[in-house]
Amino acid sequence: MRKTPACILCATLALLSSGIACAAERIDVTTDQPVADLSGRARTGIASFYAKMFYGRKMADGKPMDPDGDNAASRTLPLGTRARVTNLATGESALVTIQDRGPYVKGRIVDLSPATARAIGLTPQSGLAKVEVTPIYVPLPDGRMRWGEGSLVALASGGQLRGSVAAE
Repeated sequence: MRKTPACILCATLALLSSGIACAAERIDVTTDQPVADLSGRARTGIASFYAKMFYGRKMADGKPMDPDGDNAASRTLPLGTRARVTNLATGESALVTIQDRGPYVKGRIVDLSPATARAIGLTPQSGLAKVEVTPIYVPLPDGRMRWGEGSLVALASGGQLRGSVAAE
């Protein structure tokens, strides 16, 4: 059976609208690692939470994983990013700090501490939730920070973030 360009286009649009392809990340072909997302833009995808075996283990920033803390893991957001995670099914949200790398399961964009997962209505029974991760600020490699879509700066400027970089 020959697939027409129209069929391929329809299949792609169906995947995009279902949210499956929304969590796609850019990969650096030389290192095979995700490219850092310094944009400050909100992203939608699937969230999970840390398993008990990770409690107390050292995270990427060197601190122990605290199951009662606001720590979270992202493969693309820089360490130190502050973000709001909103469960799209319940509308509940919580603030997190990106302190670790992961999740390493395809299609997931953030791993949450158990306390944060509970705060947004993510339970061990459900295991996963579709969420929006909205950065408040993103640390840049040169020491400055970029205000994200979730910041008061972005809200005050009507969401216009172009060039919104502040010195620390």
